[in-house]
Order: sequence, then structure tokens, then C-alpha cells
Amino acid sequence: MIEVIVTETREYAKNMRKLILDALLNSKSGHPGGSLSCTDILAVLYNEEMNIDPKNPKKEDRDRLVLSKGHASPALYAALALKGFFPVSEMLKFRKIDSFLEGHPEMKSVPGVDMSTGSLGQGVSAACGIALSGKKKNENYHVYTILGDGECQEGQVWEAFMFAAHHKLDNLCIFIDNNGLQIDGNIEDVMSPLPLKEKLLAFNLNVIEIDGHDINAIKSAIAAAKTVTGKPTAVIAKTVKGKGVSFMENVASWHGTPPNAEQHAQAIKEVMGQ
Repeated sequence: MIEVIVTETREYAKNMRKLILDALLNSKSGHPGGSLSCTDILAVLYNEEMNIDPKNPKKEDRDRLVLSKGHASPALYAALALKGFFPVSEMLKFRKIDSFLEGHPEMKSVPGVDMSTGSLGQGVSAACGIALSGKKKNENYHVYTILGDGECQEGQVWEAFMFAAHHKLDNLCIFIDNNGLQIDGNIEDVMSPLPLKEKLLAFNLNVIEIDGHDINAIKSAIAAAKTVTGKPTAVIAKTVKGKGVSFMENVASWHGTPPNAEQHAQAIKEVMGQ
């Protein structure tokens, strides 16, 4: 039974990648690299793990997700569309003037978006606030946030980690999309945030390292995080920027460059396994 669920989630992730590429082709703008690198994490969360209801996006006991790396909005929108929060066809209106799917997630207009994000470093702080609220009110929801490894160059990120550990936010699970690249190149060349594991441990977080494209590993990390009491969990997910598209993988220039029609056609063949 578990393998059937995993297979479905792989299919979910595959279709997410297609929607991401379709959206970027139609908008002629957007961020493919970091959207494709966090796709599998979002697929597990939305297809299997999170307590959410597309028919009631604001239900009180829902799990929350904050996409701190807000420029990867196509991935979040794809996950929400496939879950049924809005029609899949809306993905083709991404970044259009008459669309509610803006370049960065907007909680007031997009069903299923729990926090507006965009300015890097701030989303994880918002996630901490949401998690603290849950603690104060004795509510049982879980809070997930996804941030980039380049984003970890922001000082506010580390203040948030310190805050989360101080307040013992064991209902908070932080995914770091560790694809090694940012808009200006290799994270180690721009301003290295490494070693992430040792720094996070020093900030008193529970730390798990996984392959961020291994569905079972993602599921296991989430399950393990739920068993930890008294501290938040940070999952360092080793990923590939542009995952699934050969000519985009590990190429920094695909951080914010949409595909043209020819590139899109090739990319779709690759992600759909044709």
C-alpha cells in the first residue's frame, strides 16, 4: 500500500513539473530552477502529508505551509492546482495582468496560500509566528516552510532559527532546498552559508539530511520531525536546481530564465518520460 502512495506522489510531482514549465512558457517569465528543485518536497506535503481541505482552504486545524523562497511560486501553485484549490487551467495565466497567480504567493487572492512571501529571509520568520500561535492556543496543526540555501545568507533567517529554538517550536519543520546555486552562481562563491548542519545544530535545531528528490526519504524526514519534542526540525534536502530537465540541471542561469517553445517541448518530453 505504501508503494502505491509513493507511486502516486511521483506522478503528482511529474505533473507539477509539467504545469511549472507550461506556466513559465506562457508567461515568458519566472523561475524554473528553484521551482523544479523543490517540487518533490511540495508533492509529498500536498499529496500525502498535510491536513488540508481544498473545499475549505481556511479551516482552523489545517497544516500550514510558508514558501519562504517565494520566487518558486510556480511549484506551490502547481501543487495547489493538482490538489484542487483552483482549476489547473489557471496555471496558464501565471503572471498575466488579469490573473490571481502573481509572481510571488499572495495569501489574499490565492486559495491555499497561507502567507504572502517574496522578500527572501522573511517567510521563515512568518512560519515561526504561525507555529508559535499554534503553541500558545494549544492547537495541533503543523507548520512547514521551504527556504533556499542562498536565502540562508540572510541574517533574518538565523534570527528566526534562534527564535524557533528558544520557543521550542516542535510543530515547525523547516526544509532547506539545498541545490547549491543562486541567481549569481554557486552559493559557496557568492557568500557561503556552509556548513549548514553544524550551524543549525549550534542553534539547537534537530537536523535531518536527505536526498530532496527521494519521496521515501522526504516522508521519513517528516515522520521523524513529528516525533521530536522541545525543538524545531530543519531538513537539509540536497536537491538539483532544474531537476528533471537535463539542460537546466545544475545551471545557475536557469534561476530566472523561462524556456522558449523549443526548450519547453524538450523539457516536457523529459519530465513526462516520453
